[in-house]
Amino acid sequence: MALPSRDHILSKFSELLAKADGSQVPKISREFGKASSGFLIQAGAYSFAVESKLSGAAAPVAAAIEQLKKYTSAAADLVPVVAVPYMGEVGAQLCAKDGVSWIDLSGNAHLEAKSLLVHVEGRPNLFVHAGRPADVFAPKSSRIVRALLANCWSAWSVERLGRRTGLDEEGPGIRELASSVDMEPGFTSRIVHRLEAEGLIAGLRQKSDGRLVAVRATNSDLLLDAWRDEYKFFRHNVLQGHVPVRSSDELLKYLDQSLKGIDHAATGLGAAWLFTHFAAFRLVTFYVRERPEESFLRKIGFREDSQGANVWLVIPNDDGVFQETRMPGDYTGAKDVEGKIRCVHPVQVYVDLKQHPERAAEAAAELRGRLLRW
Repeated sequence: MALPSRDHILSKFSELLAKADGSQVPKISREFGKASSGFLIQAGAYSFAVESKLSGAAAPVAAAIEQLKKYTSAAADLVPVVAVPYMGEVGAQLCAKDGVSWIDLSGNAHLEAKSLLVHVEGRPNLFVHAGRPADVFAPKSSRIVRALLANCWSAWSVERLGRRTGLDEEGPGIRELASSVDMEPGFTSRIVHRLEAEGLIAGLRQKSDGRLVAVRATNSDLLLDAWRDEYKFFRHNVLQGHVPVRSSDELLKYLDQSLKGIDHAATGLGAAWLFTHFAAFRLVTFYVRERPEESFLRKIGFREDSQGANVWLVIPNDDGVFQETRMPGDYTGAKDVEGKIRCVHPVQVYVDLKQHPERAAEAAAELRGRLLRW
């Protein structure tokens, strides 16, 4: 797919600025950047440095921000702007974090300069096929992302993967990575190369033949953001219902004991609380490898009800969610029942919280701040 056309971007600028303050018609003045994806737009008193990308997902937006920083660092009058077909949630957050404006061709924008503030949101994506190929963060493919994030400071640590270069021949290659996530090496190789091409992971290659011998998530925060940006929790089969138990922590223990004999692991608000003891919650969520029998649901008092649900039993769209599971006690030191309730890895809990209710956003931020600090 081609980059957003300059004429289209210019048209959107005209619309937004005309509504904001009636500025004169913007014009492209010149290009910047090696790939000619950057150009300057002049509109009255405003000068915008625009960097266009194929997608508004986390990785390309992060790359655009870095390119704009290099160009505008010595020019205080330039307003940096990322232009994409449709800006993703995480992409917009990355722009806000670095004080960079953005505009998309679907009609959304955030332009901020001296005496100017334009913000438009809620317009639907008009480019549904734009961006990263779906299989990079698809359920099976995400096993690779999960493994790299979960092990970047342990089994696949910096020390093991090299010191000065960050990688060496001792690091895990494609076959070792594929084996660890129970996937075919060929499929694993395709996903790894695509992630590498997007700047989300780094690979070390043999100088003689270019063979990839080691892989590592060099920017784990960006990789996690990119995964979360694409993640859709309700693509799993979510059985929502109510169990009459007095408190949420009692419900956690009750369900964990009741599910003995069924492969299960906590996620969502309950798991976040077990890891951090932050943010009170009502909803308890467990992954279960297969849908429980109706007789079992009746036995534990489960009544299907999406409106008043305090339990979500989730049949995952890929069993990879059960890889890299953890006991909360390994982090908190707790040796009681709560410390021994099996949970999915904190990176999985974090992305799952994206579409959870209650104080999920706060719980996710706390979890990331405590346990996902790379």
